[in-house]
Amino acid sequence: MTETTSAKTSSRDKILIAAAAMLGEDPTARLSVRAVAARAGVSTGSLRHHFPTQHALQDAVLAGIYETVFPGDPIHDTALPARDRLVACLRQLLAPATGEEARKTWATMYETYIAREPTEEARQAYLGIERQMRHRVEHWLSVLVDEGVLPRGDNAPRARFLLTVVNGLTLERALPSTEALLTAETATLFAAADSVLRG
Repeated sequence: MTETTSAKTSSRDKILIAAAAMLGEDPTARLSVRAVAARAGVSTGSLRHHFPTQHALQDAVLAGIYETVFPGDPIHDTALPARDRLVACLRQLLAPATGEEARKTWATMYETYIAREPTEEARQAYLGIERQMRHRVEHWLSVLVDEGVLPRGDNAPRARFLLTVVNGLTLERALPSTEALLTAETATLFAAADSVLRG
């Protein structure tokens, strides 16, 4: 019984590692069942056992990536004011690249999702990423609601607003800018956080 459980855990980990590696090599990679299974060295049946749908696989991979890249959520550091914690969290979502690297990332995004009608696989991959980001922001907001520093209400539109701001700032990093970009970016994040926290 222990060996069976261990084998299942091992194959699941292989699948997650393979899918994360594929996304690391190409953020727009389609996590098709066959491609991921082949990369992981497991059968498609084994992959389907652990992840019955492509959504389940994408969500698990993205959740793992977020936990690895952002191991400590600033939202729980109550030594800081709520607005500072929310801005620190939002900054985590900003693409780290600027200049030429940011332009290449946006060019790939444009070609994959905008220039032509995306394939169903590409569409689902993007929606999976967007869903994980939205859940992450909604979690941060729910922590602030539980603390009483954010009025109770529907966190979905709040999260959408904050993600719209983050997406705009991420795009701005790829465009020509002045040396004061970071200052302006920080001011925008604080303005967005204040707008949400003040209801």
